[in-house]
Amino acid sequence: MSTSQQPDPKDRPARLTVGVVGAGRVGPALAASLQLAGHRPVAVSGVSDTSRRRAERMLPDVPLVPPAEVLARAELVLLTVPDDALPGLVEGLAETGAVRPGQLLVHTSGRYGAKVLDPALRAGALPLALHPAMTFTGTPVDVQRLAGCSFGVTAPEELRLAAEALVIEMGGEPEWIAEEMRPLYHAALALGANHLVTLVAQSMELLREAGVAAPDRMLGPLLGAALDNALRSGDAALTGPVARGDAGTVAAHVTELRRHAPQTVAGYLAMARATADRALAHGLLKPELAEDLLGVLANGTDGTNGAEGDAR
Repeated sequence: MSTSQQPDPKDRPARLTVGVVGAGRVGPALAASLQLAGHRPVAVSGVSDTSRRRAERMLPDVPLVPPAEVLARAELVLLTVPDDALPGLVEGLAETGAVRPGQLLVHTSGRYGAKVLDPALRAGALPLALHPAMTFTGTPVDVQRLAGCSFGVTAPEELRLAAEALVIEMGGEPEWIAEEMRPLYHAALALGANHLVTLVAQSMELLREAGVAAPDRMLGPLLGAALDNALRSGDAALTGPVARGDAGTVAAHVTELRRHAPQTVAGYLAMARATADRALAHGLLKPELAEDLLGVLANGTDGTNGAEGDAR
């Protein structure tokens, strides 16, 4: 559903009082975004001093209260706690009678669908899973970044339109994810986003070791182009020594990594093997060049001698 396709007025949520349980980086930003859409944040809970300060900055004048009090005050409650804490929180709120019939209960976990809210559903709540596919900074800039952000949406069929309408009101793009597909969906996002951060951080460390004064400036255009090409063309965007079958260059890489940053070797070899497999499958890596390359990757040591390539 595109943001240009506004929901029918009867499917739009009424102006709601909003509460946040868990003032991490996500909850206050979503509540602030809902406030811009006309909803009214009325309560927030946070445990650490950092989360409390974040809530005060993002949601000024909204009182900080215990979780049960958040549910008592709000018609729409955002449960924005870590994944592992979510099932216990829901069960506890339901068992203590904090959940009210007709209350919209929204969690933002990528891992879980709506079933994790079943204890609240049995208490009469309306369960929604709305996961923003974005990294958050915990600052007001997050509210702006929600514009055009995709949300993984899972909810009972009768609540689907309401869930999608809430996402649209926050400026996002709803993407329906079936309950049983939530773990795979979340794994895909972690593979692409979380591991990317690790790869970039390692690359910057190695460039500094090589004497590059501003590795971020060097990598910015290269990584930006690589990401854009990958999103546009998928595997056809593969370049570099692995896709070309430059076994000598890859062997030289492994030798240098073992010397300067041995902790990166396992990751380099794993990603190079995955790249080689995909390049072979898509006809980018010539079979006659693959044998020596795969030998280098299997041994993790110097293989054939070859001219060193570049990062084209």
